[in-house]
Amino acid sequence: MDVLGYKAFYKGLINNYGMKFSVGKIYFMPGVIKFGLNGNGFHMCKNIEDTFRYFNTFDYDIDICEVKGSLDVCEGKDEYYGYYDMYSVKLIEILKKLTRDEIISLGLNLDEIRAERFVSTYRLNKDEIELFKQKYKCKKNVLNALSYYQEKIFDIYNSNI
Repeated sequence: MDVLGYKAFYKGLINNYGMKFSVGKIYFMPGVIKFGLNGNGFHMCKNIEDTFRYFNTFDYDIDICEVKGSLDVCEGKDEYYGYYDMYSVKLIEILKKLTRDEIISLGLNLDEIRAERFVSTYRLNKDEIELFKQKYKCKKNVLNALSYYQEKIFDIYNSNI
């Protein structure tokens, strides 16, 4: 089974363990593939906004790549926090590094729930914040998340009661 999705990296395509990746390359993970912190395999997500769970985009610059996982695919989900379609894979191919414009465009084309997660976890600049406000102008949860996480208006949820 092949799975297409996204993988986040620190700038320079470096993963959390210091391993450097390159676009166009295929990487193999030996051993039994298991999902999770004590698992084994290359992590990837079907939804771009879920990749931000693994990287603090407010403090670090990151790269996002389109990837294909295959050979041995283990699905992980965290129903408590609402994360689904996350995978640990034996073979991962780095297909393309996304530009910032491509990342923002993907975020601007999400449903309300996914858009709220996107703006809560991905650092936007002032112009991008305005784009999201226009796109989701009738979506209170997205607007509140923009105010709280992007503009640091921490009492936004108190003022909506």
